[in-house]
Amino acid sequence: MTPDPRYRITDVQALAERYGEPGQASLSKELDYLHPHYQAFIQAAPFAVLATSSAEGLDASPRGDPAGFVAVHDAHTLMLPDRRGNNRIDSLRNVLEDPRVALLFLIPGVGETLRVNGRAIISVDPQLLEHYAMDGKPARSVMVVAVEKVYFQCSRAVVRARLWEADSQIPRSALPSTGRMLGDFSAGEIDGAAYDRDLPERLGKTLY
Repeated sequence: MTPDPRYRITDVQALAERYGEPGQASLSKELDYLHPHYQAFIQAAPFAVLATSSAEGLDASPRGDPAGFVAVHDAHTLMLPDRRGNNRIDSLRNVLEDPRVALLFLIPGVGETLRVNGRAIISVDPQLLEHYAMDGKPARSVMVVAVEKVYFQCSRAVVRARLWEADSQIPRSALPSTGRMLGDFSAGEIDGAAYDRDLPERLGKTLY
């Protein structure tokens, strides 16, 4: 169905009239520092989505490690170690051009999520990389985030999605495998079957 252009929202006033004023709780939860309550959420989170931007476009990248992998340095600073990956470095390139970042923290079993906005720099200080080593391997770099805005998001989205409900999970086989996708995208230049066959061992060897 194609939206009727007559109903397009084009200004903030029309948007505000559509949605109304935010409630007091929605405003009170926003802080410019990491309150101990918010620190507890970050320390319990094993997964986050990192959003960055540049003139070339936007990027939202998954980040994960044992709970607390994003370290609370102090009430105004977070440390995000970067691990071995695909070397696209989209997020890191973006930060060099535009330091603004946003993080969305998720905790399995918890409906609320935590949102953090700030500005980041990239450090390769050897002592810092070693401090955040995993499995005996130093971090590739560390993103140091100066916190500007923090607030929790209520559980509505997670509840609607039934994200943590066991019976909402689907088997991985219900979707195309990574090998099949790569084989199709590359018109057969990548052997999809071989990629799928070798993937478990490759993941085990390259996790860190």
